[in-house]
Amino acid sequence: MHTPVTIIGAGLGGLTLARVLHVHGIPVTVYEAESSPTARTQGGMLDIHDYNGQLALKAAGLMDEFHAIVLEGRQAMRVLDRDGTVLFEEADDGTGGRPEVLRGELRRILLDSLPTGTVRWGHKVGSTRALGEGRYEVTFADGGTVVTGLLVGADGAWSRVRPLLSTATPEYVGKSVVETYLFDADTRHPAAAKAVGGGSMIAPSPGREIFAHRESGDTLHAYVGLSEPQDWFATIDFADAAAATARIAAEFDGWAPELTALITDCDTAPVLRPLYALPVEHRWDRVPGVTLLGDAAHLTAPNGEGANLAMLDGAELGGALAAHPDDLEAALTEYEQAMFVRSAEVGTFEGAEVHGIDSEKNTPQAMLKMFTEQSRQAT
Repeated sequence: MHTPVTIIGAGLGGLTLARVLHVHGIPVTVYEAESSPTARTQGGMLDIHDYNGQLALKAAGLMDEFHAIVLEGRQAMRVLDRDGTVLFEEADDGTGGRPEVLRGELRRILLDSLPTGTVRWGHKVGSTRALGEGRYEVTFADGGTVVTGLLVGADGAWSRVRPLLSTATPEYVGKSVVETYLFDADTRHPAAAKAVGGGSMIAPSPGREIFAHRESGDTLHAYVGLSEPQDWFATIDFADAAAATARIAAEFDGWAPELTALITDCDTAPVLRPLYALPVEHRWDRVPGVTLLGDAAHLTAPNGEGANLAMLDGAELGGALAAHPDDLEAALTEYEQAMFVRSAEVGTFEGAEVHGIDSEKNTPQAMLKMFTEQSRQAT
C-alpha cells in the first residue's frame, strides 16, 4: 500500500492501528493534541478481553509486553449491598480471560513499539475538510495543515473527523460519575480497602452506585455513579473540593461507612465525568478515503468494552489495509461493515443497562444475576 495513513488521536485505538500498519510496512503518522505522552494521567484500570482486546495485541505482536504489565489478582470481583454485605465474590484464579492493566502502561507499550517521530505531539485539530477525489485537509490549532488521501478519526467522543461522515453527536445518557482516589489504602483507609478487596467491587442501587478497583500497590480508584440530569450537577461547585465531596456523599446517606469512605476520604479532588453516547447503531455511508474507529465511531456509556473495541477496530482496520494494498475502498468497506455489526451488538449489551442507563435495573439483585450467569457460562 502506497497511500500514507494519517491518524488523528494517539489513544489506544489509534496507536494499535499505527502499530499494525508499522508491522506491515505501511507508512503512518499520528497527530495528537496532547503536548507529550506524559501531559496528563491516562486513566485507571482496563480489563483486556481474550475475545477482542487481546486479539488486537496479538495482531500488533505485543503479547509478551502485555503480559509483563498485567497486575496479578485484579480479576477478582465482588458485589456488595449498600450495607456492606458481600452478595457475590469471585477470586482471580488466572483463568478469567480479562487480565487487568493500567491504561497508561498499555499506552506506553504501544508508543514504545512505534518508530520515533510516528506520533506528532501538540497537534490539536481545529477543522477538517474534503478536497475531493478522496483527499482531505486537516487544519491544526496553530494554523498548520496536512493533506492526506487516507484519514482515520481516532479522536474520541468529540471527534473533529466524524463530521466528514456523519451528523451524529454524542448525547448525555442521564448519568455522571464522580472519580476519586484513595492512596496507601491498606494502612490509611483499611475499612475501604477491605471492602474493595483485591480486585474490583461494585455496590449498585437504582440511580446510585459505587464502583472501585485496586490499582498498583494499594491505591483504590473509585467511580461514584449518579443518575441525574446535568443541571443537577451544575449546582455543585467542583472547584470547592470539600463542598463537592460533602454534597456527593450526602446522596449515599445510610450506606455502609466503608463504602462512603471511598467518597469522604478521597485523597484527590473529586472529578466530575458526565457520560455520553452515540446512537447504538451509528453508521454512515462509505465515503472515499476516510473512516473512524473507537469512540469516534461508536461511543457508549462505560460497559467494559470501549478500550477493547477501539483496539480491535485499529487492528482490523490495519489488517484490512494490509490485505488490500491496491484497493483502499475495499479495505475500508470490509473494515466498516464488520465494525458496524460488532459495535451495535456491544451497544445493546445488558451491561450498559445495568451500569446505569436503565437505572431501575441497577440493583444488587440484577448485578448478582449477571455475574452469576457469567460465572456459570465461564465454567
